[in-house]
Amino acid sequence: MKTAFRFGRASLLVLVAGLFLAACGQEEAPAQAQQGAGQERPPHPVEVAELARRDVALERSYPSLLRSDDEVTLVARVTGTLERRHFEPGEMVEEGQVLYSIEPDVYQAAVNQREADLQSARAELERAQRDASRFERLLSQNSVSRQQVDQARSELGVARAAVAQAEAALASARIDLDYAEVTAPVSGMISLSRVNVGNLVSNGTELATITPLDPLEVRFQLPQRDAFELRRQLDGSGDIADIAAVLQVPGLDGGAGERLEGRLDFLGSRVEEGTSTVQASATFANPEARVLPGQFVRVSLEGLKRFEVLAVPEIAIGQGLMGPQVFILDEENIARARPVDLGEVAGPWQVLRGGVEPGERVVVGDLAGIEPGTTIDPQPFDGDAQALMERAMQAREQQQGGGAAAPGGQPAQGEAAQQATVGDAADAPEADGGEG
Repeated sequence: MKTAFRFGRASLLVLVAGLFLAACGQEEAPAQAQQGAGQERPPHPVEVAELARRDVALERSYPSLLRSDDEVTLVARVTGTLERRHFEPGEMVEEGQVLYSIEPDVYQAAVNQREADLQSARAELERAQRDASRFERLLSQNSVSRQQVDQARSELGVARAAVAQAEAALASARIDLDYAEVTAPVSGMISLSRVNVGNLVSNGTELATITPLDPLEVRFQLPQRDAFELRRQLDGSGDIADIAAVLQVPGLDGGAGERLEGRLDFLGSRVEEGTSTVQASATFANPEARVLPGQFVRVSLEGLKRFEVLAVPEIAIGQGLMGPQVFILDEENIARARPVDLGEVAGPWQVLRGGVEPGERVVVGDLAGIEPGTTIDPQPFDGDAQALMERAMQAREQQQGGGAAAPGGQPAQGEAAQQATVGDAADAPEADGGEG
């Protein structure tokens, strides 16, 4: 009986102690809640800018194919046997260089024949002139009839026509002789020969192609708005060659490829009805023949701008229930969400077509940790959107690499609570098994 009384008394003491601790905890909880509610979160430091209209540079590229504007296809201009080829396929040829010979001896003989015909016609002309002069003198002496004089004059006219005809025939023969030697009209790389030596060619037979590799040209289509903005920009300079163009050729293995710099040399004066685009062309120096005609490329124009637009760094755009939004600061520096209508992206800038007005203050820095109602500590923005985005990305990478540690190196609340629970369990005394 004495042992049972001891166990009952001990249980009663444990129960009373537990009720006392629970009562203390209930009184402490409201006090801690009131203390936490009284502590306000510090203002969130982030870059803020006042909206103003600005000119932003576009980063646009347009697909195209490289072409050689001076490419020439050689064709035969005379009929005959192809006797010689004076080049090796694939080599660089110079303007004026002889490339093919098409029976030049035959055409030289034709020239000699025409020269002889001309000499004969001239000799006949001299005889006709002497006869006409003699008959004119005899007519004054009444020694010949008027009919004989007219006949002499007629023969003189025929002789003059024969000389002109012989001269024309000689000129034609000399042209054919020149065409018997096919020369390069431009400098460039020559293709494979399409006709073998010994074959018969005629007027119009294609022989080979010469492709100049420096410079090269691209023709591309500008959306009409880009073309209008470009013309607006040219109103100030007046010279289309002031617009620099950059040619990017994708690498065959997916690498960066080649990059060439050139100048815009043509901008169309009308909009194509079917595509709503304006044709343009640019020329690029290619002294080392690093790229070839026919390659797919992308062309971008430097200096292409959007004028007098509202724009914010792209990082300042968030996503809300009503779509894209930005945070506008009120007079008390409280962040208010504002839905916006997005325009086009211009490098690191996002053009806004609606939803905001000039003069409003907008959060342009990293939106992490910002929600409607957050008090903001405005930080100055230097206007460099690209640097701002790079700093934000670096900060996010550091946070991801640093784990869940709170500022100042202190563990997070959940982690601290877990450590405290484990520590209390380790320090608690073992349960009393009773006295036996």
